[in-house]
Amino acid sequence: MQSSLIGKIEKAKRYAQETDRVTFSELSVKFRGENDNYNTSYKDGKWHCSCHFFSSWGLCSHTMALQKILGNMLPSEAQTTQYEITR
Repeated sequence: MQSSLIGKIEKAKRYAQETDRVTFSELSVKFRGENDNYNTSYKDGKWHCSCHFFSSWGLCSHTMALQKILGNMLPSEAQTTQYEITR
């Protein structure tokens, strides 16, 4: 392997440990729930989910799980809901 590629691999490993370097501005995922698959996203400063609960409450287990998984990689307004999520 070329030494320049080895250096990039090592840097990638370090970056992967330093999650504060990454901030999502948009995100779109398929979330496999217990009953169905849902389109869950964060765009223009707002969470969205195709599940029925989200349409009534503006949050759901899918968006809250992503908040917990992504933690500090989300902008501050995307990290919180009106309900406390213990990390």
